[in-house]
Amino acid sequence: MKKDLTPNKGVKNTDKNALENIKQQAKELKNEVNVKATEFKEESKQAFEIVKEKMNETFSEENIDKVKEKLDEYTDDAKDVLEDVSEKASELASDAVENLADFAEDAKEELEQATKKTKGFFKRLFGK
Repeated sequence: MKKDLTPNKGVKNTDKNALENIKQQAKELKNEVNVKATEFKEESKQAFEIVKEKMNETFSEENIDKVKEKLDEYTDDAKDVLEDVSEKASELASDAVENLADFAEDAKEELEQATKKTKGFFKRLFGK
């Protein structure tokens, strides 16, 4: 018994139709990918141009000069603040030295009084 190995025509036509459908879908997908890639390319160019303009605007001579002016102003302000702080620190140091001298003098007087009282206490205690 010999079998016929040739496929029947119905299976052949179905395979051809499926293959044609796959080819058609692949072409449509390819076209859609090309369209999206082109759109992406254009949007990327636009974004790059916008960034380029903003960078040029940011680093323009005029803006750099403005930044320099502001830095000069802040530097002057910082110098003024530093001078004020130095002046206040000197005043505080002078006051501290003066108060420390007064404190030392008061402490010396208190120590002398405490010494006299202690001597008097021991004299009374030991009767000498």
